[in-house]
Amino acid sequence: MRKDRILWADDEVDLLRPHILFLEEKGYEIVTVNSGQDAIEACESEDFDLIFLDENMPGLTGLQTLSQIKSTDPNIPVIMITKSEDEGIMTHAIGKKIADYLIKPVNPNQILLSIKKNLHKRNIISEVTLEGYREEYNRISGQISMASSPEDWVEVYRKISYWDIELNAAQSPLLDLLHSQKQEANQMFSKYIKRNYEDWMEHPDERPLMSHELFKKKVFPLLDEGEKVFFVLVDNFRLDQWWVIKDLLSETFNINEELYYSILPTATQYARNAIFSGLLPSQIAKMFPELWVDEDEEEGKNLNEEPLIRTQIERFRKKYTFSYNKLLSSNAGDKLLQNFNSLMANQLNVLVINFVDMLSHARTDSKMIRELAGNEAAYRSLTRSWFEHSGTIDLLKRMADKGYKVVFTTDHGTIQVNNPIKVIGDKATNTNLRYKVGKNLNYDYKKVFEISHPERIGLPSLNVSSKYIFAMNGDFFAYPNNYNHYATYYTGTFQHGGISLEEMVVPFITLSPK
Repeated sequence: MRKDRILWADDEVDLLRPHILFLEEKGYEIVTVNSGQDAIEACESEDFDLIFLDENMPGLTGLQTLSQIKSTDPNIPVIMITKSEDEGIMTHAIGKKIADYLIKPVNPNQILLSIKKNLHKRNIISEVTLEGYREEYNRISGQISMASSPEDWVEVYRKISYWDIELNAAQSPLLDLLHSQKQEANQMFSKYIKRNYEDWMEHPDERPLMSHELFKKKVFPLLDEGEKVFFVLVDNFRLDQWWVIKDLLSETFNINEELYYSILPTATQYARNAIFSGLLPSQIAKMFPELWVDEDEEEGKNLNEEPLIRTQIERFRKKYTFSYNKLLSSNAGDKLLQNFNSLMANQLNVLVINFVDMLSHARTDSKMIRELAGNEAAYRSLTRSWFEHSGTIDLLKRMADKGYKVVFTTDHGTIQVNNPIKVIGDKATNTNLRYKVGKNLNYDYKKVFEISHPERIGLPSLNVSSKYIFAMNGDFFAYPNNYNHYATYYTGTFQHGGISLEEMVVPFITLSPK
């Protein structure tokens, strides 16, 4: 097995013999030189995994040596060692991206710790993560089998999402085990929803916070306290995606993280319209028929969001001034940033951002995006990249600068589907892969959540015999005609509309400017 090779440059290297013997006993190969110039020449002729560099050497200083080494090999970790505690030297060294900075005298364990931190960090993290999940596995399995309340399922989902991120980062061989556990959790969660969802609609005091209650219970109280609020809704946004961007906002905001339950179907037409209206879909269709678009109509299903917000504000007899904007591109975000001052007269500003939704659809339709977002980890990575570079983060920082409290949330999440199940419907049946609504549906009732009386869960009926069926876990609906083609085409894509932890249990974040 190849030993890690370390170059140590110090004009008093003979005095470091005990340190070198200690490291050699630990299995490292140490090459020593007495000057910066010798270090540069050694790097040009040999390969090293790490370099220790004394700052105060005759001839080239450590900082000068560092610059030349980094110009030829910018990725090699360099650890600066110096007698000086001068802040300027430290600042310059950090600016040149040193891996660590040690003050003499150093002891062997300090040196060993720095080596491990820079050469073996990934392996150490992987081993610790592996052991951590092994210890948690049985506890999570117990929580899944015993979960009997909305809060229990929130806790299960938090833990599974946490370990999904951790095990992916560590490239752990236990990822397959976690995915099996996630599948088990979704199977049990789907059964829980089938048993309880109708009761939630009938007994509001016994249900968790849901889509149509967000403004009444979360947003209006902030406005009533005199807060200026931006309500930012990112379509198709999940807890794990929130967690991978959270650190980008932690310096600007104090963060309060909650989760709420999306109504069914977990689709824009239903969940987002419920948020903005403060009503269940059947209530919207009855009270504001001009603002509700049925499944069989060709009109866009989310074109009436601004008037729906207005109806909710008026229904609760509030006097808030508000604006509504939808961002469909980075250019739209830049334009909004330029015109930001025009929004400041409003107590409430609502902003809908559709990038993640577009990403999930592009992931379905584009071979290139499929390859870029081939799994959950890659999907999260693309979300973070978008957030960093789209201008959204600049908008949020501007909100903080102007003293706005920001509600950062979504209407529903999305799940990567992998199991086609057959359904037959007439031409009027909707096209969503995770739920179907119609009067002539043929399916295996054991594999779906069937709603024969839509009004009982707050959903409108196209006619007296309309039914809704919802896919569960990682299932998706496919028609028998050309079944194999569509089964292959949609397997592995991210879909929404059905029942899963990822779709239904979604983030509700309150950001307060620091």
